[in-house]
Formats: sequence, C-alpha cells, structure tokens
Amino acid sequence: MTAPLRPADLRVVFMGTPDFAVPCLEALLDVGCDVVGVVSQPDRPKGRGRKLQRTPVAACADAHGVPVFQWPRLRNASYRALADLKPDLMVVTAYGKILPQRYLDLPRFGCINVHASLLPKLRGAAPIQWAVVRGHPQTGVAIMQMDAGMDTGDVGLMRALPIGPDETAGELHDRLSALGGAALTEAIERLCAGTLRFEPQDHAQATMAPMLSKADGRIDWSAPAQAVHDRVRGLSPWPGAYVRRAEGPFKIHRTRLAEGEGPPGTVIGHDPDGPRVACGAGAVTLLRVQRPGRRAISGADLLNGDPPAIGDRLGEAPEGSDRA
Repeated sequence: MTAPLRPADLRVVFMGTPDFAVPCLEALLDVGCDVVGVVSQPDRPKGRGRKLQRTPVAACADAHGVPVFQWPRLRNASYRALADLKPDLMVVTAYGKILPQRYLDLPRFGCINVHASLLPKLRGAAPIQWAVVRGHPQTGVAIMQMDAGMDTGDVGLMRALPIGPDETAGELHDRLSALGGAALTEAIERLCAGTLRFEPQDHAQATMAPMLSKADGRIDWSAPAQAVHDRVRGLSPWPGAYVRRAEGPFKIHRTRLAEGEGPPGTVIGHDPDGPRVACGAGAVTLLRVQRPGRRAISGADLLNGDPPAIGDRLGEAPEGSDRA
C-alpha cells in the first residue's frame, strides 16, 4: 500500500506578487509544504522618493528564508531555474503574468490557481472590483487547475462569501485574501488525502472581469442610484469614482443610497453627512469626496466649507477636460 502523502512531501513553487497573495503563501508554509522557491514580479519604485519597494510576496518569502526569483519575463533561463527546483506542485495567486504551457507541465500535480471569484463567473484580472460594480450579492474564491486559457481550467474547490451592501472593493479584497488562504489550506489537505477532484467549468455561464482603467471610474448620473453606489464602492480604492468638472476630476470615495428625484447629477438636498445628488432613479448622499488638488474630506465637512448649492449640477465640464 502506498503511504499517504503529507504536505511536507510536496515540493512547492509559489508564484504571486501583491498583498492579496500573501495569505496563500503563508498557508503553504503553515500547513508544512516544502516551499522551494517563490516567483514574484520585479520590485518597483514607489512614493515621492521613488525608492525601490519589495513586493509583498517577496517580502514574505524573505521573512521565511525562501529563495525569491523576480524575472521581468519568463524565458528559457527562468524555465530552467524552475525545472531545477523539481516542483511537485506550483501554486499561482495574483502573479500578474500568463504562464506558458511548458511551465504548466513542469510539476507532477500541475499548477493550481487561487482565483477571487466563483468561476466561471468573473474570469480575468479584476474579479473583486467587477463583482461589486455589477452589484453581485456574493462572490468567493476558486481553486482551479490551470490550463492555457484565461481562468478556464477545471475547478477543485470553491468557497463563497456574501458582499455587504455598502462594502467597498478594498474591504472585500481583504476578506477574500484571507478566504483564499483558508481555501488553499483545505485544497492541499485534500490533495494529500487523494480527495481533491477537479470538475470542468460550465463555459456557457462564463462572464469576464477585464482589467480596470481610470476611465472606468467616471460616474454616469443617468444610471439608477444603486448602479452609481455600486460603481463608487466597487472602484474604491482604485481607480476611484469621479465626475468631470472644468477644474479637474471631482472624486467621490463613498456614497449612501438615498431617496429623492430630480435631473440626474443635480444636488437636491443637504443631508447632515453630505450633499444628496439625484440619479436616473433615486439618489445618493456623498459621504466622502475630494476636490482637484485637495485631500479627501467627509461630505459633512464639504457642507461646512464651500458646499455645492441645491440645484447645482455635479459633473458638467467642457468636452476633453477629463484628467482623472
């Protein structure tokens, strides 16, 4: 009889870059896997001083004494380096590059991906943000066997999570990050027990979550209030929601659904915690805003300073003045 597989028997290469991926790397280490290498994107300059900053995953690997590889591109040398590590399994979480097929074929147990959606929904680069923008009541994480497609591989495990009615993408990101680590732990335990089974996705039900740009943050006041509210919270903290004004983008960081009607984009009231703006149906109260070149302030502070008057329209600007 074959001895049961233990996590410590698995030589694992982890590939990831941002904060979201750190709990997954920590989960592999905590469950006892032999993490023989970590691949992350190159460190990049950040802040006013443009000082080179370690990626969160690379910093985590450093803290645990795991070798780190940060290739700008995946080429023959990187392939040979990974082949020399003789991985049994490769785990990918928000790495930032598509893996060529020969990389997927390296480990005996293949490559698995921790994806932040309930596949086949929201395949692509920005599943967390689009889940909120589109008003989904829930999302989750999927443990997927990687293939050559964009998040099209067979799924071995999924865990769902409700989305709060006022939750931002940033807040959801943190909860899904933790859930991803827990789901990966379960997947490794089931892999070792021989009970992890991968099933094909229903490709007919697939939706996409493309990469975001700043232009996605532009608010259309003619949309229903719920859609405006979902866009604001779904694009927080990045790229941020805004309306165009002659002096530059007027950013809206947080809203609340409100009652009222009027021409879309018109200020129809001053609530205690911010101006109330009419949408195509219903209204929203602006709870946190940011004028061009200023710091973000509460809606109440806006009203106490230089508030938009009732009847003013938010978002009018000459064509071509969109500088968000």
